[in-house]
Amino acid sequence: MSEKQSLILIPGLLCTEDLWRDQLHALSDLANMTVPRHDNHASVEEIASEILKTAPEKFSLAGLSMGGYIALEIVLRQPKRVERLALIDTRADADSAADKKKRQDFIRLVQRGTTFKGVTEALLPMLIHPSRFQDSELTERIYQMAQDIGRDGFIRQETAIMDRKDRNAELGQIDCPTLVLSGEDDALIPAKLQAEMSEKIPDSEFHTIADCGHLPTMEKPMESNSILREWLSW
Repeated sequence: MSEKQSLILIPGLLCTEDLWRDQLHALSDLANMTVPRHDNHASVEEIASEILKTAPEKFSLAGLSMGGYIALEIVLRQPKRVERLALIDTRADADSAADKKKRQDFIRLVQRGTTFKGVTEALLPMLIHPSRFQDSELTERIYQMAQDIGRDGFIRQETAIMDRKDRNAELGQIDCPTLVLSGEDDALIPAKLQAEMSEKIPDSEFHTIADCGHLPTMEKPMESNSILREWLSW
């Protein structure tokens, strides 16, 4: 039997290891997986530095949403260490002025509030497919992840996202096999934008998962696992 590869799985905003629960189980025969937390620093560069400090010399790398922003920082900084890359429901663009204002407004709202609820019912339509709104097991997991990150962690994460660099001009430098995976109905980062990102990466394949929103690893774990399993053999 061949030796297992190392795989780093980076969660999204207000997400914890539970984002990857099903992958940690289903892919354990192929990879030794780690899921770093990234709520202790307020910049993508600092988060990437912390991950690289403890990462193996060579590893595969997957990031979802905010995790994708961090994954891009890592692969562009240390390209020889990343054997393969998966960018899931993420983008290479920096925040627009309107995006930044929304984040700043949200941060101020959270700072003024007496409680931190993280992801609320009002935000769920941006995260999951409409067919899953009544899936209490899924929605409770999403709520719990947000609570686990907490107010201060959320503010640091939003600050890091808001200040990240635009990476579009650097995508052509990525020379490892790359999977770009999108929920077909992602309301937060449309699949079309992700397909355009994939076209700029030389050795890249773009896949979508039908009837799925922004969190395919949780919404459609079997489909996600199948695609990721194939990616790990590239």
